[in-house]
Amino acid sequence: MKASFSAYLKPFYFNNVNTKMKLLGLVLLTVLSAMEAQNQMRYDIVLQGGRVIDPETALDTIKNVGISDGKIVEISYNDLSGKQVIDVKGFVVSPGFIDLHVHGISNKEQEYQIKDGVTTALELEWGVAELQQWYAQRNGKALINYGASVNWPYYRAKAMGAIPQKSNNKNQINYLELDELFVALMPSFETTLSRDRYPKMLKLLEKSLNEGGIGLGVPVGYLNGATREEVFEVYKFANKHNSLVFSHVRSGGAVAIQQAIANAMLSGASLHIVHMNSMALGEIGLTLEMVALAQEKGFDITTEVYPYTAASTGLNSAIFDAGWKERLAISYSDIQLVKTGERLTESTFKTNKANNELVIIHMMKPEWIAAGINTKNVMIASDGMPYSKLAHPRTAGTFSRILGKYVREDQLIDLKEALGKMTWLPAKRLEDIAPAMKSKGRLQIGADADITVFNPETIIDKATFEDGLDFSEGVEFVIVNGTLLLNKGTLIENKFPGQAILGKL
Repeated sequence: MKASFSAYLKPFYFNNVNTKMKLLGLVLLTVLSAMEAQNQMRYDIVLQGGRVIDPETALDTIKNVGISDGKIVEISYNDLSGKQVIDVKGFVVSPGFIDLHVHGISNKEQEYQIKDGVTTALELEWGVAELQQWYAQRNGKALINYGASVNWPYYRAKAMGAIPQKSNNKNQINYLELDELFVALMPSFETTLSRDRYPKMLKLLEKSLNEGGIGLGVPVGYLNGATREEVFEVYKFANKHNSLVFSHVRSGGAVAIQQAIANAMLSGASLHIVHMNSMALGEIGLTLEMVALAQEKGFDITTEVYPYTAASTGLNSAIFDAGWKERLAISYSDIQLVKTGERLTESTFKTNKANNELVIIHMMKPEWIAAGINTKNVMIASDGMPYSKLAHPRTAGTFSRILGKYVREDQLIDLKEALGKMTWLPAKRLEDIAPAMKSKGRLQIGADADITVFNPETIIDKATFEDGLDFSEGVEFVIVNGTLLLNKGTLIENKFPGQAILGKL
């Protein structure tokens, strides 16, 4: 049997040097023996020979990664032994992508998210009603990590006694389904909550926070009936509870964004403005400057963009209030019906509006998207929709599009910066209110083994506005909490390693 390196050293140190040197030799021998023992450790999974990138520490080198018990245990130039050794030469080994903004929260959507490299997908713009029930439902059944914010629209409606008990088909409303909940709440969107009901609303919000809510979902852009006073009360509540407001701001571009920033500054609340690209439109340069200046002055305000030139929502949302054509500088033909893919006319717009049909709104310019992606500290989030074959392509391709189009093809930003916007920045944004995120978004020893391995030469989104959803290409392996879930681009069936991400209780 071949002797170890330390065995060769032993006679040298103990036969040829004085006592002091012998002690030094003993120390060196101990270190070398420990290194050899580490090298001989058998890990659950070894990722061998990939380009390992950790955006937080700026690590970018060819190394091997050892994974055991759901954690990253070693990152080394040394050969590692594993129960399963995966050759990832030529691929990038990255922290798993973190999506702060999804509306498709079932395993159907998670299949698309996995193949887009996502290991944690969170519903933070709207949140989920009855969080305790939802977390219990998802326990042990999720493909990737999941979590949600407190659903402010639901609890304000509950405080005003405006929650219907039956839906039109006489079945009990499922408050955990976004589309069904949205329809049930729509009458309350136009209703003002009286001041004497504020305490009840805030008490309900607090209860939901204590059930694990990750901040507060405040999509005020849909709630015309919510007064400026009520919204400011919610911001003050967020500050009092050291929470975080995720806001789809009101219509109005830069003015509405200024209002949200002012609410955060004056109340002391932390604020994350969702999908800045579809909120600011042609004023995105100005609004990104506002956020950057707020950050420089010490205010805890952040934002995100998605890499597509179209938005998606229901036809009954406030964005289609009177004057929408002039405000958005579009017409009926720029609106695409999700269920059929057809472009609307004045007549079909009115028909489908009555049913609040989901639509795709072609209203942004490529340069607005590029500006958001290319701005420091702006995160990437999908705003992915519930599954439909013709759903917005961001539902399936957001992160692969960033890496394929904006990094490789357009060379708008470099790879490490892009990965930071998709991993470390989202994790850092949440770690103060969701402790589990301190171990995610990093490729470091001791971090959770949420890892995405992709081919930088082939990764690209395949979903389109014309043909609908399709799985992205180029994501080769995905590991969630130490469990291999995607192997050579193929989902491994009957594995559910996703864990709940909870707000601090």
